[in-house]
Amino acid sequence: MKLADSERLPRDADGPVFAEPWEAQAFAMAVKLNEAGVFGWSEWADVLGAQLKAHPARPYYESWLAALERLVLAKGVLTEQERLARVEAWDRAAKATPHGQPIELSRG
Repeated sequence: MKLADSERLPRDADGPVFAEPWEAQAFAMAVKLNEAGVFGWSEWADVLGAQLKAHPARPYYESWLAALERLVLAKGVLTEQERLARVEAWDRAAKATPHGQPIELSRG
């Protein structure tokens, strides 16, 4: 099955869509990491599929992000400490960002 055929992939009448900018960014990161040779698409599909199966009620791109985090940790792209530091930085920035404005890490 192709990614675009997934029943859980958000879509509108024209096809797959991103509901939020972070979803498109997570998608692009997976593409770039694949292009850089960090992981292959079959490995990606296995990890994403496992996340989707383990968390059927979770929104699709949250599973996408969880799969991406799992792979970058497994491949040594980030350490768990670095991942947690980035999560905390984004949380601080999000809390400091006025509603409706783009989140900028410099606000954290």
